[in-house]
Amino acid sequence: MTDVPSSPLSLVVLVSGNGSNLQALLSACANGRIPARVSAVVSSEANAYALVRAREAQVATEVLCHRSFIGSRKDYDAQLAEKVERYQPGLVLLAGFMRVLTPTFVRQYRGRMLNIHPALLPAFRGLHTHARALASGVKVHGATVHFVTEELDGGPIVTQARVPVLSGDTEASLAARVLVQEHIIYPQAVSWFATGCLRLAEDDSAWFDDRLIPPQGVSVE
Repeated sequence: MTDVPSSPLSLVVLVSGNGSNLQALLSACANGRIPARVSAVVSSEANAYALVRAREAQVATEVLCHRSFIGSRKDYDAQLAEKVERYQPGLVLLAGFMRVLTPTFVRQYRGRMLNIHPALLPAFRGLHTHARALASGVKVHGATVHFVTEELDGGPIVTQARVPVLSGDTEASLAARVLVQEHIIYPQAVSWFATGCLRLAEDDSAWFDDRLIPPQGVSVE
């Protein structure tokens, strides 16, 4: 087990949309479930409601709008890193950030970046996970928290939550039940990291205390 940080961990959250997972993180920090603080929220969309949530919580906000950005993905991510670094993050969190990050950006925050994905990885990487789950006929769906690596949605799994697919489910109804679980497992994973329980090893394996995390992740009690 690594040392517990002596001061609250600085979190920078990257968003693009509504920000319900951001809200779960803000609430968990406020009530002490996560021994950390959200230092800044950075959005790829100027009108993302997540920015409203951040401002209401008196958290600094930054916008780097990808729709009007002139330049390459590399240029965008270089500017993104500049904004993130202003807040000296101990952990960068992707919470509905709808951009694929370049390898350079990912390497800069290796072992210090988590993502919440609305599927049971390694199944249904990428977009439209709920529609694809329904189309495939799976009986169980869910969400995954994982370390971010250069492989899209392919980093080591930290924890997962499973949700049954019910008869008559629509994309919206399934997504809503999965989202409830996302709001539970993401703050828990961040808390593990903030307290020194969770780490990424040099070989890209994920560890909880002194135990290798199994393929399905650590169970959230």
